[in-house]
Amino acid sequence: MKIAIIGPGAMGCLFAALLSASKGKNDTWVLDKDPQRSKLIDSKGVTVEGAFNLRQAVKVTADAKRIGPVDLIIIFTKSYDTESALNSAKQLISAQTNILSLQNGLGNLELISETVGADRTIGGITINGVTLLDTAKVRCAGKGETIIGKLNGRIFGDLRQISAVFNEAGISTRISKDIDSVIWSKLIVNVGVNAIASICRLPNGALLDHEGTKEILRQAVVEATKLAKRKKIRLIYDDPLQKVESVCKATSDNICSMLQDVLRQKRTEIDYINAAVVRLAKGYGIKTPVNEMLSQIVKTIEAGYKQQIRQ
Repeated sequence: MKIAIIGPGAMGCLFAALLSASKGKNDTWVLDKDPQRSKLIDSKGVTVEGAFNLRQAVKVTADAKRIGPVDLIIIFTKSYDTESALNSAKQLISAQTNILSLQNGLGNLELISETVGADRTIGGITINGVTLLDTAKVRCAGKGETIIGKLNGRIFGDLRQISAVFNEAGISTRISKDIDSVIWSKLIVNVGVNAIASICRLPNGALLDHEGTKEILRQAVVEATKLAKRKKIRLIYDDPLQKVESVCKATSDNICSMLQDVLRQKRTEIDYINAAVVRLAKGYGIKTPVNEMLSQIVKTIEAGYKQQIRQ
């Protein structure tokens, strides 16, 4: 299978290294929007510390023409870069190309389906705890599951082939017939963790050490769960709050992706997580004051990067 990964962040680097190191007959590429970074990664490869421990050469380029049409595109960019990622990938797409989003938040699958149609749009989540330490250097705090599925819920041979390729590379993967429920289930976890951790600058586990953050987490999760129920989305767990707390405990030392963005003074994905819940809830007449407040605080942090007081 010929694969192109767009976005050499933490998760993109992990998947690129594992798929490139696989004994399967895969032709794996990374498409990077930054020519200088692509040259650096091309020269030194990707280093993965922790649960996966390897250093692996990968093929990376900023020129899509070098790659040509592929069987599978995996998008790992931030959600606000999905449209530009699709534009950069035009020369990778043929009539047989599937596009898989393993991104955070809502709205990515709709953009992808406008490009290749619903039949070739694949959604999913991946629960590997990965932190970007440096360019092409990541730490994986723990192995997790990857779940993929098509918008129409049908399971074709291409989905099975992708799952087999991932599993062979050491990426534990299964297929879901209801990928919306999977994506919303991860969204609610992100709603409960990311914004609060970013505002308080705490690792995931520390959110449960303080009554204030525990209560805000609870209220944010309750609001998002009300919306999911109104949309008739069946979550993959019975107790959303218990699930979010268990994720915090299981990833206690992990610095969530949104907090990593804040610490690097980069744009976050708040518009596609808590703020997306606020936008959608308005259409159903559901009040979301906690998610609205969290969204506004994170947006203020972003807007005020240059004004922040430093010791």
